[in-house]
Amino acid sequence: MDTLSHAQIKWIKSLSSKKYRDEYGSFTVEGEKLVEEALRSGYEVTGLWRREEIGDAAMARISSLASPSPVLAVVRKPADLHTPVKPEKGLFLALDSIRDPGNLGTILRIADWFGIDAVYASPDTVDVFNPKVVQSTMGAIFRVKFHYVELEPFLQEIRRNGGAVYGTFLDGRNLYAATLSHGKEHPCVIVMGNESEGISQPLEACVTDRLLIPPYPADDPGSESLNVAVATAITVAEFRRRG
Repeated sequence: MDTLSHAQIKWIKSLSSKKYRDEYGSFTVEGEKLVEEALRSGYEVTGLWRREEIGDAAMARISSLASPSPVLAVVRKPADLHTPVKPEKGLFLALDSIRDPGNLGTILRIADWFGIDAVYASPDTVDVFNPKVVQSTMGAIFRVKFHYVELEPFLQEIRRNGGAVYGTFLDGRNLYAATLSHGKEHPCVIVMGNESEGISQPLEACVTDRLLIPPYPADDPGSESLNVAVATAITVAEFRRRG
């Protein structure tokens, strides 16, 4: 049976913290499916440990899951996380201060399913390499282009280049009746706001088209709002349905 040194265990365990993920430029991936996705991707896998090789006790010490998985890998973060290429055309998501790891992971799965060209997030959005985010992406993290950017100047540049910027609001136009761009000639960005505050005022000023996901019945909504990941799925699905 292979063994892990105390230093290795300490290093792997430290990657559960954003501070050390940033310092070492690495993150952990757990589970057979996710590790397989990592190995097939263009990401660099720098370490791989299997429970059958290191033992239950060692795997429990390095795992961030309540029930340690059969396999864990350490993966290098991509170099272009903060240096995105400016889009010329395509359909994109912009995430304004998404804080819940489960929401971010689900949004990446949605982006993967609907073929979103890239996801741009504000710097205060939860770390995409947080173990809870990675797990909830179900592998989408290795397929979806993701970048942290200052969203206000990014969206202003999209507009200057003839692109469209959409956002969801309670006073917007009915999503199903509105004219929607598909990004085939110019970039099209859909902004999704913070779980409790929605889209911030600076980004609201960048929006060219305000959309509403209508409740049913329209005059008697049961809930105040939708979960941001659910709202993302509904909105993106309608854009793709039209395109």
